[in-house]
Amino acid sequence: MSRRMRGYVMRAFGAPDVMELVDDLPVPEPADGEVLIRVQAIALARTKDVAMRAGRPPFAPRVSLPHTPGTEHAGVIEAVGTNVDPALLGTRVAVSAVLTCGACRACRRGREEACADFRLVGVDRPGCYAEFVTVPAANAFPIPDDLPIAHAAALAANGPVARAQLDAGSVGSGDVVAIMGAAGALGSTAACLAHHRGASVIAVDRVASKAGLLAALPADGIFDGADPELAAKLRAHTGGWGIDCVVDNLGLPDLWLAYRPAVATLGRIVVSGAIGRDAIPMELLPFYLHSQSLIGVRTGNFTQMAGLWSDVSAGFRLPGTVVRTMPWTDMPQAHAMVENGAAIAQTVLEVS
Repeated sequence: MSRRMRGYVMRAFGAPDVMELVDDLPVPEPADGEVLIRVQAIALARTKDVAMRAGRPPFAPRVSLPHTPGTEHAGVIEAVGTNVDPALLGTRVAVSAVLTCGACRACRRGREEACADFRLVGVDRPGCYAEFVTVPAANAFPIPDDLPIAHAAALAANGPVARAQLDAGSVGSGDVVAIMGAAGALGSTAACLAHHRGASVIAVDRVASKAGLLAALPADGIFDGADPELAAKLRAHTGGWGIDCVVDNLGLPDLWLAYRPAVATLGRIVVSGAIGRDAIPMELLPFYLHSQSLIGVRTGNFTQMAGLWSDVSAGFRLPGTVVRTMPWTDMPQAHAMVENGAAIAQTVLEVS
């Protein structure tokens, strides 16, 4: 008889309580090139987990029910498939959910984030809302011994995207970077990583409700996104020059109009979100008059994932306030908190 494990199963889309914690799921066997992960920490994702569970696009239409969700996570390699080094057994790892074909034009260029057959663990195959999950060995990145496992899961979820955003925006030492939605899981990670690169960070969010988390970020300035004088204050903060790179994880029309005049000559706007899906009122004239760029970033590729974990090995860490932990038995409550806006920073579910 095969080994059994606990895990969450969805048999329908709907409210958080459609996820049922059961104790009779079969422990999967790693296939060729795969590893079996004993899951210890699960990063909760708004779109890939919460919206998918509710039945919303873009991911729900790809899910076959019944289904075990869960994308990025961290844990220990419990078993290896054929053609995987057995020396990896027992290694603590952070795990990416990205699955690519390796053969399309984008993959051949090292741009796996644009893969023609882009798939995800936890969407297109069973995920990590379980005690064990199998993933390609290339998706498991060894982590330092002193990195808390919950922080490893949080970094797996947001670090590659944040690194891709900063790479796309050519962010380096001396640049001024404004993060829209800086108190969010991705925004706070991007703020910390930009500071690690030597950039001057400006955090923009709803200050009144998120003051504590914003104050813990390595930001040289904190501004309220609803301030009607936002652009003028950003200009003044930078001595009149403006913002070299805006990282916009929200895509809100009012916020766009508020910060857009503060983008500097040669400035870059990097977008990775459109939470309201409303059209942005865009004027093209400033882009060519001031040599500005608008760049979309979907996620990080494997080169950026490796770069992130190199940064972590070199000492990059998230502040403790950026990661909020809950027991995985509270998964439905965690989903509800994200859904109703009560969650801030990155929620990580710890498996015990």
